[in-house]
Parts: sequence; C-alpha cells; structure tokens
Amino acid sequence: MCGITGWIDWDGNLTEKSHIVSAMVATLAARGPDAQGTYITPHAALGHRRLSVIDPVGGAQPMIRCRGAQQFVITYNGELYNTPEIRQELETKGYTFSTHCDTEVLLQAFIEWGPACVEKFNGIYAFGIWDEARQSLFLARDRIGVKPLFYAERGSSFIFGSELKTLLANPLIRPELDEEGLAEVFMLGPARTPGHGVFRGVRELKPGHFMVYNRQGQWMKPYWQLVSKPHTGDFAATAAQVRELLLDAARRQLVSDVPVCTLLSGGLDSSVLTALAANSFKQEGLGSLPTYSVDYLDNDLYFKANSFQPNADAPWVTRVAEHFGTCHHNIVLDNPELAASLKPAVLARDLPGMADIDTSLYLFCREIKKRATVALSGECADEVFGGYPWFQREEMIQATTFPWSLQPEFRISWLNPDLYSRIKPADYVAQRYQEALAEVPCLPGEDARSARMREIFYLSLTRFMPTLLDRKDRMSMAFGLEVRVPFCDHRLVEYVWNVPWSMKYYQNREKGLLRHAMEGILPDDVLWRKKSPYPKTHNPAYTELVTGEALAILHDPASPLQQILNVEKLKQLAQAPMTAANIPWFGQLMSGPQLFAYLIQADHWLRKYKVQVV
Repeated sequence: MCGITGWIDWDGNLTEKSHIVSAMVATLAARGPDAQGTYITPHAALGHRRLSVIDPVGGAQPMIRCRGAQQFVITYNGELYNTPEIRQELETKGYTFSTHCDTEVLLQAFIEWGPACVEKFNGIYAFGIWDEARQSLFLARDRIGVKPLFYAERGSSFIFGSELKTLLANPLIRPELDEEGLAEVFMLGPARTPGHGVFRGVRELKPGHFMVYNRQGQWMKPYWQLVSKPHTGDFAATAAQVRELLLDAARRQLVSDVPVCTLLSGGLDSSVLTALAANSFKQEGLGSLPTYSVDYLDNDLYFKANSFQPNADAPWVTRVAEHFGTCHHNIVLDNPELAASLKPAVLARDLPGMADIDTSLYLFCREIKKRATVALSGECADEVFGGYPWFQREEMIQATTFPWSLQPEFRISWLNPDLYSRIKPADYVAQRYQEALAEVPCLPGEDARSARMREIFYLSLTRFMPTLLDRKDRMSMAFGLEVRVPFCDHRLVEYVWNVPWSMKYYQNREKGLLRHAMEGILPDDVLWRKKSPYPKTHNPAYTELVTGEALAILHDPASPLQQILNVEKLKQLAQAPMTAANIPWFGQLMSGPQLFAYLIQADHWLRKYKVQVV
C-alpha cells in the first residue's frame, strides 16, 4: 500500500508551489516508508509515497506511460489481485510491460479502456491518473472502500489525498467544522456518512465510484452497486460457492514479494484465514505461517462474560496456532501504554476513533511491522454473513435508528444545549438513517421480514463496515503495514448479498452459512465457537486512567470541548458509578471507558488540528 496526493490548479503555476506539494507528500511518509516521488507541471501535481510489496525495483511512482503523443501519469494506492489476467489481456492487444508491478498494469488498462477499466479490477485501490493532453484527472476507489480517498475543490483548485491530513497540508484547506461536521463527530462518530469528509467543504469519493475532473468541471459515477435478485441454488450449493469464492480470494491475496502473516484472534473469521494461509504455506513449502494475536496484561483476571462478549479469546488463539503449526507471536499490551496511545492514534486516523479498540490495533500493528509487511485480516465477515447482535436481537432489528447506536438520546445529552437548535442532533441522525434506507436495493415480492433483514445488511455494509475499514487502514498504515481483507472480495459480497437470511442464519447460528462452508477446514470446536468481538481490555486500571484524564480535560477552561459538550453532565458520568458500563453506545465494545477515551481523542484532535467551529 501507499499514500497518494494531487493538486490541479487551472489559474496558478504549480511549479512555483512545489514546497506545498512536498508538504502534502510528507504527511504520507508512514503509509509509504520505502520511496517517494512527485510529478509537477504548471496545472497538475501528483505526489506519492511507496510501500514496496510487488516488484520493489520497478514500481516507482508517479509512473508515466505514453500512447503515441499522449502522456498519462498515475499515483496509486492499492493491490490488484487479478493482475496476471489483466496483464495477459493487454498483452494480446499489443501492450508491453517493463515492470512486474500492478501499477503499470492498472495504468495501461486505463489507457486501453478508459474509465471502464475499473469494472475489470479485483482489488483494493484508490488512484489518480492525469491525462496531460486532455488536461483531465481521473479518480477511482475500490468497490468496497477499503482504500481511502478524500478531495476538496477551492476556486480554481482541486486537491485530493489518501488522508485528511494531506489535504490540510495545503493552505487552501482549513480545518473548519460546521453544523454537519459537529453532528458527524459527536452524534454518528466514530462512524461517518459516506461521501462526507467532516471538515467543511471536504468530501470523500464513495466506494465503487469514479470521478473525472477537467476544465469543464467534475462529474462522478458509480461503477458498482449491490443489486438485489432472487437467489438460486440450495443450501449445499450455496455453501460450496461461498467456500470456492473465499478460497480463491485468500489465494490471490497471499501473493507478495515481502513477508506475509495473518492476524489471529481465535474467532471464526481470523481462524478461517489462518487455516487457508497455513495450508497454502505448507503446499508451497514456505514453512510455518507467522501469526499474531493481541491481548492485555492481566486481562484473564478481569474478564467477565456478557452477552456482547461471551468468552475470552486467548485459549482459542492457542488452539488454532497449535493445530496449524503456525509460528505464533502473542503481543501483550499494558494499560498505561494503551491509554497513552489514544493521542497518536487519533492523529493517525485524523478523527476521533474507536478509542482503545483503535489504540490496541495501532500498537499491535507497530509490533507486527517489525517482522512482516503484509497481513491478512478477517474484517467484514460479520457484515457480509450476519455476525453482529443486531442481526439476531429483535429490539435491534426493529430499531428505528442505526442498530449499533441505539441510544441517540444518550449521546444528545453529551452536547452543550446551546448547540441543539443549531445542529438538531435527533433530526440529523434520523435524516442520515432514512437516507441510508432509501438507498437499499429492494427485491420485489420479498416478505416483510426478509426485506427488513436486507435493510440491516445494507446498513451494516455501507454505514458500519466503513468505520472498521477506516480503522484498519489508518492504524496499519501508520506503520507501513499492508492489511488485506479477503472477506471484502467484491465477488463474495455480491454473491452473499442475495443469499436468503434463512441460509445465512442456518440452524439459528450467527454466520451459520460460513461455518458450514468451512467444514473440514477448521476443527469443529473452533468452527462452532460462539462469536466474540475484537478483544478489549477489561482491567479497571484502564477505566481509572481514561476517566481521570477525561475529568482533567473537562475541568480545563481552555479545552475546546467546553463550547461543544455538556461538561457538567459528563463530569457527573465520570464521577458516578457507570451503571450502563456494559451497554455499548457504539458497536459492541464502546461502553463507559470508551466514552472517556473518545473525549480524550476529541479534545486532542480539536487542539492539534486547530479545528475552528464555524
């Protein structure tokens, strides 16, 4: 993976602003620690930071290729998993290649097919291609939105980049927060509305979309969307197809010229990928697969089962690692370091995030990067196959708001009452929820229950899953670690989307279809273990640390939170026993301690980025 940026300016001369371009590129150094490059002409500048994974020698960017007198320049972040097939097709059309990297294949594909090239890609990507002759910029993002891409238009300038901090390095982009931004951070956060970049006038290219920007303006088009249609095939055939698609996705994503590992939590999803990768290593004579897990000091002493987290992960990590003979590394984090990392993690994400769930991944990736450059992770299986509580619990299924955030009134109580009339928090959440429902591709003739489950899946895939993908991308790329997510293979997502809920929930088990599809690949006890989410710390010392720091912030008259939040209400919450400590206010894991960690991150973000509420 890499970091990309660019700046188009029709009126100015960008060759005179190379120092600004360099500053934008510098913000991406962590994403691309191996090399950097820029391309600058009077009206177009592209920048790149590279993490070398395939063809370390030949893949320098920005990359230039010509067709006749026409020159094309690319800055690209991602991986194409069907590179060999596209390359072969282009070779039959007379194209030749001077590298083995997917960057050149992608660029030549655009030269041959134009915007339609994206329909051929299987991968995770965000890229920009400048057509010098036509003075036109083409931007595209992968179907699921694994790789990020933000942009903003200011007068005669158009600026884009992999991260928000990259745009903010350009003086034309100011860190301003209006009503919409406030509502995004404090009512929806750590989620975001697709397409919204939180800062005023900053946008996100939506997953499965491309954009063309030229002197006539900009136009955007979706090239991939979920399509609802009747499912064909019985349960056995469906499970067999899921198995085949997942095996192929994992096989493609294990290709790398640098060390590969898997992230192993002991849950179904990571165990499946570990099994597939370990078997592949064995078949190819590559030795033991490196695997990594994360835990917390003394977590075994304080873990208490609840309906959201029914059992501890550590014993299951050992079970899977021993069964497949992996070279396992268990990373143990301590609570002071976890709390101290809230601030660097929010700078990596550019926004307040999932609190210690972010910071644990941040520290985890730091340790993995010491030995590996590419990792496979089980993200998104829950959204694709229906693993979360809101797929089973009736009160969540029937909720009239986002089911992972059932208490908007609790979050409203955090806000400074002076902001109520300005941002209308309840109306804002309701509007965003209704907008999401309006997007759902309905299936004519579907019964009411099936239609509602289709809505829950759509909400999860398009509103909840991006939060986890953002988290995974920013925390891993903060250390130049490439994390691949085979469950996000668009072919798998497309297929399972139309599988009836009765098959996905086969035998009344969460992810029942996936479990049956993986029979014979995992030991039965691992295969049928009840779902447990990503591990978090249960040590009361962590709660004390974050509560104490949050209280200090709430008592600080210089804190920017003073003008945004109901400080007295939050002080009361911090000083009183947390009666709702085990009831998440976001997702499955963000409860009492994570509220105060979120406040710490929000305060640091507002100060460090010098955010202005406008």
